[in-house]
Amino acid sequence: MKISAKASPMAEQVRPSKDYLLIVVSVVSIFLTVFALAAFPARSEQVASQLFENATNLLSAPVLLVFLAFVAGSLFIIFSKYGNIRLGSGKPQFKTLPWVFMFICAGLSSATLYWGLVEWAFYYNTPGLNIPAQSPQALEMSIAYAFFHWGFGTWACYAVGGMAMAYYYHVRKHSKLSLAGIIEAVTGFRANGPIGRLIDILFLIGTFGGLTVTMVVTTQTFSNSLANLTGLPNTFAMQAGIVLLITSIFSLSSYIGLEGGMQRLATMVCWGALFCALAVLVVGPTGFIVKNTVNGVGLMFSNFLHMSLFTDPAGDGEFTRNWTVFYWFWAISYTPAVSIFVARVSRGRTLKEVSAALLLGGSVSCWAIFGSLSGYGIDQLLNGVLDVPALVASQGGEVAITQLLNGFPLSGLATAFYLFVMVIFLASHVDASAYTVAAATTRNLADGRDPSPFLRLFWCVMLALVPLTMIANHLSLKTVKTSVILTSIPFFFLLVVMAYGFVRWLYLDYRHRSGEDIETESRHLAGGTFAAPTASNKDWNDEVVV
Repeated sequence: MKISAKASPMAEQVRPSKDYLLIVVSVVSIFLTVFALAAFPARSEQVASQLFENATNLLSAPVLLVFLAFVAGSLFIIFSKYGNIRLGSGKPQFKTLPWVFMFICAGLSSATLYWGLVEWAFYYNTPGLNIPAQSPQALEMSIAYAFFHWGFGTWACYAVGGMAMAYYYHVRKHSKLSLAGIIEAVTGFRANGPIGRLIDILFLIGTFGGLTVTMVVTTQTFSNSLANLTGLPNTFAMQAGIVLLITSIFSLSSYIGLEGGMQRLATMVCWGALFCALAVLVVGPTGFIVKNTVNGVGLMFSNFLHMSLFTDPAGDGEFTRNWTVFYWFWAISYTPAVSIFVARVSRGRTLKEVSAALLLGGSVSCWAIFGSLSGYGIDQLLNGVLDVPALVASQGGEVAITQLLNGFPLSGLATAFYLFVMVIFLASHVDASAYTVAAATTRNLADGRDPSPFLRLFWCVMLALVPLTMIANHLSLKTVKTSVILTSIPFFFLLVVMAYGFVRWLYLDYRHRSGEDIETESRHLAGGTFAAPTASNKDWNDEVVV
């Protein structure tokens, strides 16, 4: 394998242009997928079930090991000398809080509000670590597993991918902000060659697969709660109207751009989600929620290694495959898009800022939201008000959420606000994804430049097509989850290649430099007093064979 040290200086950029070949091939591939799902729904579900079982059985152990390594690596960056490496020169483009909020919206989605209320109930009914179902221990560990799945593992995956892409783009000064571009820089396979083009196509299809789960879950939850609130029938027409509404919101935001649209939308969403959690904490069983959250965090930390590597070799491993491995693949499906987005908005930041914002900012935000929402549902169960696990098992999470909202004070107003935040949350998430897809289908996109607003608008519309087809054909959540697994498998291996290249670059570029020297360089770069070192002026050969 070869790591190329050559790069294309940003100053030599030519005029950005649309990558029509990539756009056309991707659209055709997506339309064929949609056609297959619509024409053969029963066969699609049967094949999906078998593929899901085979893929998760084969890859469970490697995925668990890699994600644990990502957590360790992200923490290492925060506390090592390498964390002070600055990504480009000048002051950061965005203030810290909106910047972190944009990360949260890019890495999370409206599905957070869905799972925040009912995920614990699934774990109570079918717990991990071979804990007896519906036991007191299962109830305690249910919130701990929610914290685990929405905590360090997911955000470490984003952090490693984001830091690798940002380092490649801002420090090594490569001009192609794409998955194929960074793979070319690591392996030597040309981004414009057959393998590079295949990687770009897989990136686009994979992004659609990851978003499909979010769109389907959100739309079904929204339509069920809206029908309960208004008395209107929960039909496909309502669900299609919801998808169109959401598409209109994130399309408008995407057209406006990052600073005018995405930044404001992300800020609104994060404050709205945190306000939801705060409202439940204040109006609900405050004492119980606080104690349950603290206990859950403690259980998560004390069992972290066991949960991270639990393969259940003496059993069937169903819990790990259906939950942990699925969640890790779901994170992988988002990581290429999140990585490109992180690189685009992080000029002027240090590596430790990026790692901390994702790993700590993302995890703590999830724990706050899940702790409050899940604590409310658990309290309802313990006091005999609402048997959420039974509702989830018999009628689904959407019905359980509707019943939980009905039991909240001022239930109509609470439901309306919950649905509003859910829609804006999804809009901001898809907005970030549409931006990265548009960036990947634009040639020669210079640092600080955005892809065409019309191209972003085009991809916004396309991103709504696949989930709408799945909803129309009543495909099960298992089929949707399988689409995530299958489209994420190539990304898993590509992400390992990115991580390898990132570590290798850090070793080549900074192994002989002291922490004090790196800090001094970082301060100068922050003031814009000199340019960051590029791969072309390093003191090694143009190509390093490894």
